[in-house]
Parts: sequence; C-alpha cells; structure tokens
Amino acid sequence: MSLPIIVKLAEVEKAFGEQSVLKGVTLDIPKGKLTTIIGPSGEGKSVMLKLIIGLIRPDRGKIIVDGIDLTRINDRELNDIRKKFAMLFQSAALFDSMNVFDNVAFPLREKRTAAEQEICRLVQEMLDRVELGNMGHKFPAELSGGMKKRAGLARALVMRPEIILFDEPTTGLDPLMAHAIHKLILAMQKAFGFTGIMVSHQIPEIFPISDWVAMLKNGKIIAMSPSDEFQQTADPVVREFISVNNGSDLAPV
Repeated sequence: MSLPIIVKLAEVEKAFGEQSVLKGVTLDIPKGKLTTIIGPSGEGKSVMLKLIIGLIRPDRGKIIVDGIDLTRINDRELNDIRKKFAMLFQSAALFDSMNVFDNVAFPLREKRTAAEQEICRLVQEMLDRVELGNMGHKFPAELSGGMKKRAGLARALVMRPEIILFDEPTTGLDPLMAHAIHKLILAMQKAFGFTGIMVSHQIPEIFPISDWVAMLKNGKIIAMSPSDEFQQTADPVVREFISVNNGSDLAPV
C-alpha cells in the first residue's frame, strides 16, 4: 500500500483466558480514508477497535498510531494518543440524563477547549450537519434509533478527531435508516477528512461508502483491498462470505 499509513497492526495477538481471539493480525489503515472490517460474528472485530484506541492491550505484537507504538508507552502517553480518536458505539452511548445538545457538548466542556459561547456555536453547527438542528432540547429516550446514531456521530465529530472508530454503527436500524446513516458517515468523512475504521456486517451496503475493505477470519486478516477490487476478488472464502451475506450469488470471476 503506497498511501500514508496512520494505524498499523503487526502480528497482534489477543486472548481472553483460554479463548484465543486474534492470532496474528497484521493490518495497515490508510490515512484520510474509510476502511471497513468485515467477517463472521465472534471473530474479534470489535476487540480490534478496542486495541487500536488503547482500551485493552495486546498480548503480543505492535499497534502503531501515527508513528507511536502503543505497546511501548505509559498510561499518560496513551491518554495523549487517545485525543486523536473518537468512537461511535453500536448504541450511540448517549447520556440519558442529558439532552442532545449537552451530550454533544460534553467532550468540549470536559476538555475545556473553548469558552461556553464558542462551545454552543460548535455544537449547533454539528447538530445542523447531522440534521438534528432543532433537536438539541430532546433527551435520548425521546429519539428514534436513527436520531440517536446521528447524535452520537455529532458528539464524535465535535472535537474534530483525526480518527473515528465505528463499531457496527447501523445495528438495530431498518434498511432505509441504515442506508441514511451510511450516507451521512460518508458525507462527514468527505467533509472533515478524518480516518474512519468501521466494523460492519452490512453487506453490500458498506462497499459504496468504503475506500478499503478488510476481512477478519480465524483470528487473522485474510484479505484487504480497495472496495471495488474487494467485491471482485477471486478468493473463494471471501466470495462465499460476501455471497451468503448479500443473499445472492456472485457472478463468476
């Protein structure tokens, strides 16, 4: 891959007790692109995201973010690296006791990065971008699933992170709403230029919005290529996975 690499995993292994999950993952994430990781359930895709952001540590291997090996730094240095990241969880992880506006404002207020007037301007701008401009007064319990995802995306974006991790961002949504959220993620990635790393089971939905696609199976990355090439792969394992999850047979290669 000739593109600049912002996240690199090299022979990463991770086990929980006697259960080996990742068995030597090697993966390069290109800067400023949206890379989607697919694969069967239970393969450790979400574990990869937690390793990349430093929520858990690998048993072996290296995780390098913007040239810094996370396995060789202390907790204070790790916290500094995490400032480059934001994460959109499956549930959006909104605070039930806060309205939408305060949820989005929370990271800005926590970091005290600006005066309150500027925070309010930034929050309203972000709510407008995700089409929740008049929903700031609502509480999470009053929102639909799609609105919660939009609010979570606004909160992830408001700190202008370099890297956003998406853990199954359309879980629980109907197909039309999932399509809308995917389109919104793509629009925001183009607008802000962040590096996106997304875990998803949404095939074929993820192909039009992804720059790169990688597949995790049996604890390793078995394929990675630009999205259009990935769909045309001759690899029988990859083709079978796409075909089964797409609900139709692929054309012969």
